[in-house]
Amino acid sequence: MATSVAIVTGASQGIGRSTAIRLARDFSALVLVARSRPNLEQTAEAVKAAGAEALIIDIDLAQPPAAETVVDQTLAVFGRVEALLNIAGAVPQIDLFEMTDDEWESGLALKLHGARRLTIAAWPALKEAKGSVVLMSGNSALFPKAPYAAVARPKAC
Repeated sequence: MATSVAIVTGASQGIGRSTAIRLARDFSALVLVARSRPNLEQTAEAVKAAGAEALIIDIDLAQPPAAETVVDQTLAVFGRVEALLNIAGAVPQIDLFEMTDDEWESGLALKLHGARRLTIAAWPALKEAKGSVVLMSGNSALFPKAPYAAVARPKAC
């Protein structure tokens, strides 16, 4: 059984994928979470090559039941969680003045509420392991631009 386990959201591409591959040197198992299974499979291959086990969970964290599913599957396979890295957040880059309410809500559902729900669901296991939660953002929260409004606002919350 794995001795150290981290959940990485957004692990199918970008910052999440790079973070997962790097963490494979420090954790014996990584739970790779995102919506794109083919991309997650590529990340899992790189994680395994770097020396860690990989569990793929292809799920949409914007959906309320997803958080419990991720934690339940993680605990069923590995029995523990030492770290949660909330990185998920590939949302359309739409100009602030062209965004609809639904587009705003979609960004918030994934980046804010998805991370919040996953943190709450994982909290008992993290507390038991004296683990950590990381909320990661790109630089769009620091350097906002109109086309990145859907990305920057939820990350800055």
